[in-house]
Amino acid sequence: MAQMVVPTMQCQMAIPSNSIKAKPIMTPRMWNSLLLHPQRPRTKKSSNSTFKVLAVKSENDGVVSRLEGLLNMDITPYTDKIIAEYIWIGGTGIDIRSKSRTIPKPVEHPSELPKWNYDGSSTGQAPGEDSEVILYPQAIFKDPFRGGNNILVICDSYTPSGEPIPTNKRYRAAQIFSEQKVINEIPWYGIEQEYTLLQRNVKWPLGWPVGGYPGPQGPYYCSVGADKSFGRDISDAHYKACLYAGINISGTNGEVMPGQWEYQVGPSVGIEAGDHIWCSRYILERITEQAGVVLSLDPKPIEGDWNGAGCHTNYSTKSMREDGGFEVIKKAILNLSLRHKEHISAYGEGNERRLTGKHETASINTFSWGVANRGCSIRVGRETEAKGKGYLEDRRPASNMDPYVVTSLLAETTILWEPSLESEALAAKKLQLQV
Repeated sequence: MAQMVVPTMQCQMAIPSNSIKAKPIMTPRMWNSLLLHPQRPRTKKSSNSTFKVLAVKSENDGVVSRLEGLLNMDITPYTDKIIAEYIWIGGTGIDIRSKSRTIPKPVEHPSELPKWNYDGSSTGQAPGEDSEVILYPQAIFKDPFRGGNNILVICDSYTPSGEPIPTNKRYRAAQIFSEQKVINEIPWYGIEQEYTLLQRNVKWPLGWPVGGYPGPQGPYYCSVGADKSFGRDISDAHYKACLYAGINISGTNGEVMPGQWEYQVGPSVGIEAGDHIWCSRYILERITEQAGVVLSLDPKPIEGDWNGAGCHTNYSTKSMREDGGFEVIKKAILNLSLRHKEHISAYGEGNERRLTGKHETASINTFSWGVANRGCSIRVGRETEAKGKGYLEDRRPASNMDPYVVTSLLAETTILWEPSLESEALAAKKLQLQV
């Protein structure tokens, strides 16, 4: 049955008055024919009927919206007001929530935005009898969906008394990145976010035959071709949207498992890395929503001989990037080995299904490092070894990790935390590291 979506009192629809007597079932072609060839006499348009907004039922996807004119309308010439989309992390620690509000004029800094609140009992973050949770604006980005001066606002969550709620991981990260020793080291992060695209109705990877499997891995990584690359339009749309928003996205590529992609964000300094990853995830969720595809950050979406999805985190400090930095990197690796369990417990849910020692991973139970070895916990690049300075890559984080947790924990372990000399000596011997 044809359906209409019409903004109240804002437009006239060119539809015959007797159209309500049409047959119960009307094809899109019949509906479009009516719209293109109306039978009633033409009437003078009113001055305020600028837009015609139509929606027709498609055989594939319910109602197909024809709202492009309104959605893409630039309101800048008509009002100083802007739309701010407040974004926060829900009760699972990985789900993203958002809602919109009108702001009187454009802003340049989150401190210019008001705090807001939401119903925490509906997100698993507060009881029903005391459900109010307060949003604190922390970072702003340009809105690639609404355009103009409209913005996306990354927020964290607090009780009405000003205490961070348990799922607010940004608060603790900000404390670590505010430590003077950490500030002095100017920690850089380059985060490789992997994700899987799923067919909406069957939750099976995009491009895979329903209930079946594609050919073995090999042809799909950085591939080109309709039989190998699935979801490129989504990847490209996300790439451009992130650049528009001001996210420090540095690249993208198809991954080893078909239907899986990766993008890289960085180098970013300190808390900025987490803000940029969370905003990039929000944009990706919105794009896949529009495309009718499901986004999965599961670290092992398909069991068996298929690569999982990680969030490899490249990391360096000022001391690592300077001459003699390789020695600092090796000291950092020692510290990371001694806190392996603490890091693993914070590196994402379901990561044990991914970190098996196969498919370019190290075993979750064993810490290891190596030069150019993608089967290690920590990889050091050939160039870093040759130059004697550079960065390390932590390959343990899962695709669903919280970037606030991972980035701040790396800084804490390698800059602030000091192991005992005895434990350091034992770890150095075990890892065959001379520091």
